[in-house]
Amino acid sequence: MTSPEAGTTGVEDQDTDRDDDERWQRFATETTDPEDTEPEAPPRRVTRWAGHAARILRHEWTLAALGSLALAVFMTWPAAADPAHTIPQDLGDPLLITYVLAWTGHALWNDPSGIWDTSSFWPAVDSYAFTDTFLGYAPAALIGSGHEAALIRYNVLFILAFALAFLGCYALLRQLGARVAGSVVGAAAFAYAPWKLAQAGHLQVLSVGGIVLALAMLARGHGWSLRYGYRRNRTRWGWVLGGWLVAAWQVSIGFGMGVPFAYLLAGIGIVAVVCWAVSGFPRVPWRIVAADAGGGLVFAAVGLLLAIPYFRVIEAHPEAVRTLDYVDVFSPTWSSFLIAPGESALWGEAHAPARAEMVAPVETSLLVGFTLLSLAVVGLVWSVWTRRQRWYLAAGTFVSVALAMGTNFIDDGTWAYALLFEYLPGFDGLRTPGRLVLYTTILLAILAAGTLTHLADRLDGYANEDRVDPRWTVTAPVPLRLAVLLPVLLVLAEGMGVGKTARPEPPPVALSELADPILVLPSDGWNDTTVQYWSVDGFPQITNGTAAFTPTSQQEIRDDALSFPAPLSVAALREQGIRTVVIVRDRVDGTPWQNALNTATQDPTVTVTDLGAVVVFAL
Repeated sequence: MTSPEAGTTGVEDQDTDRDDDERWQRFATETTDPEDTEPEAPPRRVTRWAGHAARILRHEWTLAALGSLALAVFMTWPAAADPAHTIPQDLGDPLLITYVLAWTGHALWNDPSGIWDTSSFWPAVDSYAFTDTFLGYAPAALIGSGHEAALIRYNVLFILAFALAFLGCYALLRQLGARVAGSVVGAAAFAYAPWKLAQAGHLQVLSVGGIVLALAMLARGHGWSLRYGYRRNRTRWGWVLGGWLVAAWQVSIGFGMGVPFAYLLAGIGIVAVVCWAVSGFPRVPWRIVAADAGGGLVFAAVGLLLAIPYFRVIEAHPEAVRTLDYVDVFSPTWSSFLIAPGESALWGEAHAPARAEMVAPVETSLLVGFTLLSLAVVGLVWSVWTRRQRWYLAAGTFVSVALAMGTNFIDDGTWAYALLFEYLPGFDGLRTPGRLVLYTTILLAILAAGTLTHLADRLDGYANEDRVDPRWTVTAPVPLRLAVLLPVLLVLAEGMGVGKTARPEPPPVALSELADPILVLPSDGWNDTTVQYWSVDGFPQITNGTAAFTPTSQQEIRDDALSFPAPLSVAALREQGIRTVVIVRDRVDGTPWQNALNTATQDPTVTVTDLGAVVVFAL
């Protein structure tokens, strides 16, 4: 396997060119007419480019990138089967995210200054900050418009999220010093952990590849490896700056996963400074210091600027504030880390009785994978990492589990996650502590990679601990060396899902052709995601919208509409500013509006238009 640092020398390029000339001369001698005295010049530039292209295609990172993408398509195949008409998981949060992404592109093309006031949740302001913004996906949001484009965009990002998670973790493990086999298994365990199957409807939770990629880039730029320690001659300021920019991009996707990541980077920075001081303040290249300072400032600036609208939302909407009692509902127990979600093809049915006893199984089914757990446990006693490093990894795993348990780590929940919730800015906005299992998965992947790297070293007769670039040797049979990759098959088997997809209904009426603001009934947390999706073609102002809380202004409009189309309700909605009410015929059963279509409108100024699937009331 070619090392990332391996390359060709100028002598090798000259030898290649000389061989190309000799082959060309032989070809010209055999095929040229004897009377032709001016043979064509050999295409040296073409052959040189072909050689460079072949080397690039054979390079480890090219193969890793292509393999990550191919594996992501395979593991998420239902999402790629019909991306223009279906969406992974269900019609809840995925449709909400399609709207958020589509709104991002619409606002950036038409009115960037108004991006924080979306067309939904009218008349609320800063509604873009009612959930994660996915602003980091703005380049994709700028491509295409309409309903099919919104679905394709979501499905493509859904697949790429898994691909980046695999590639980023692979890069991190390789930088730490793991061999290819250990890195592949660890990356697969991170990208396709069983607990992620329950989060298939939460793109912000799946979009964590930037976390491991940023850590890999920062470690590479600082010349640091878990296996080889700090190597000053390997520092690269460009990688440091790039790592900070990737970290800033990760935070721009959403604060739900971004806030813990920001505190992780802060913690790593503090530990690094302490170690530097303990080591006697060794000289650090000034370019590295400058890259850290500049990149850190960019990272902090991005986070603070994006946080300002969220602070305004908290001030304007006290109902958005969460308490520890709310967090307690979504806090897992010790057994949660051994229970797979229902979407798991391998363990879902077997663990159904355990999930039945859970209050919130989607957020508390946190199986990281039995294969990963087994390899990590072995790695505690038999690994390429030193004993001290293994103890640090074990301690980090314990801390991550304790924090992921939220208020259930101890009976009264007065410390661990509760301390962070009370005193660290931003943590009080996180309602699902179980998602911190992400860091448990990373640490276990590092331990597992150490186990398989040690095994690969033994098989290859690898004895020189000072070698910078471990490579495969021929001391062990090829089939035996390939057998080290067999655990990846077990990891992927545990990460296979049942392939749930949903097909959104097409809009029953073009909302953009109606007078807005518009209220679509029934209006609730589930139906409103579909209404938001319907509105992406034109983005008319609608009062419908789904978020983690219900704004007071939205609840007042819903209350005023409970008796619609009674005269008092019509008058109240008019006073609120509503110009059009749309009732969806096949969604009103079992709702307060199930008899609304059978009630004659007593207000002669209301125009009623029956379009079959919907009835439109122009107020």
